[in-house]
Amino acid sequence: MERIYIGMGSNLADPAEQLRSAVEALAQLPQTELVGVSGFYQSDSLLPGQPRYTNAVAALDSSLAPLNLLDALQAIENGQGRERLERWGPRTLDLDIVLFGDRLIDEPRLKVPHYHLQERAFVLYPLAELAPADLRLADGRTLPALLAACPFVGLERLSPN
Repeated sequence: MERIYIGMGSNLADPAEQLRSAVEALAQLPQTELVGVSGFYQSDSLLPGQPRYTNAVAALDSSLAPLNLLDALQAIENGQGRERLERWGPRTLDLDIVLFGDRLIDEPRLKVPHYHLQERAFVLYPLAELAPADLRLADGRTLPALLAACPFVGLERLSPN
């Protein structure tokens, strides 16, 4: 079993409910245990004119292979009405593998650690709720250093989920 962190986001069709449904689906994955879920946060969209996102991070322990987990996450997204019409477009649900144990993964379909992690306060701060304070990523970066370089700006911590 490896500890895996999943970034979750939604800005369509009752985003908080989309995340709660995703958590329930994650808990049902084979060879996987849901270990924890961060609080929910709201953040502005990366593209102007879109509704705000609701974001969180889930921690899993799983023995699934990375691409098998990716396929399972995309099946959850599709099951919740995800349509891939435009890059970074609005979505009912986005599930990203942020960290997969201590692995560096560079596949055409999957890059881990997530390639924009250092720029995503809406991932880093929820991640910090679940991960060890001294977490060191497979590429050598530390969570404290990433947090220090990515201020808590544009985020709003929502009341407990």
